[in-house]
Amino acid sequence: MDKKIEGIVVAERSYSETSKIITIITEEFGLLGIIAKGAKTLKSPLRNATTKLTYGIFNIRYKENGLSILISVDILESLKEIRKDIMKISYASFLSDLSEQVMKQSHHYGIFSLFKNSLLKLNEGYDPMVISNILELKYLDYLGVMPILDECSICSSKKSIVTLSVDKGGYICKNCYSNEKKVSEKTIKLIRMFYYVDIAKISKLEISPEVKKEINDFLDQYYDKYTGLYLKSKSFLHNLNKINIG
Repeated sequence: MDKKIEGIVVAERSYSETSKIITIITEEFGLLGIIAKGAKTLKSPLRNATTKLTYGIFNIRYKENGLSILISVDILESLKEIRKDIMKISYASFLSDLSEQVMKQSHHYGIFSLFKNSLLKLNEGYDPMVISNILELKYLDYLGVMPILDECSICSSKKSIVTLSVDKGGYICKNCYSNEKKVSEKTIKLIRMFYYVDIAKISKLEISPEVKKEINDFLDQYYDKYTGLYLKSKSFLHNLNKINIG
């Protein structure tokens, strides 16, 4: 049965001397494995259309149990601005790997759209760390370990929130505060906004380096403690950011 499916390539591997298997992330089918016959040959029209981060309509011979076969690809967005910049490529690769892992654990409608819109915002030039953090936070919902960001995680008070705690799982109010590291008031407000914002509708991002670092550090530590996900692309990003800061 031939189908046309909107998707993004999140992985590719060799299948033979001339062919490869790609994994695309989709709304309808989650992760879908597809054989791209002859895609490794220089003259193949599938060569460039089957690389990681290709976003398009994939015309396939669909097989419900097993690998589908790729017929052609109609590219919807080449993401050329991402591909020009090592930092953007690195963030996009991390989001691709993360989205694949989240989809493996939780095939929910919405994951594909969140990932797609994040890539499009990276391509438009929005801050890659902020866009990545917004997506990371939203994915925690799908992973079932969302931090508490509407009240104190200990006493449920909605008043006088003074910081975020990885160990306590979210907001901490002044009455429950002991010796947790304090974050800025802006960080407390923004991380909650990250959860509710529609990525597709983002038109302006003005966030100080200090607040960006506090939110990014919190999410890094939170993922390490609660998700069990280890991604090489995340480690590469850490090293890249250290070099840039240095």
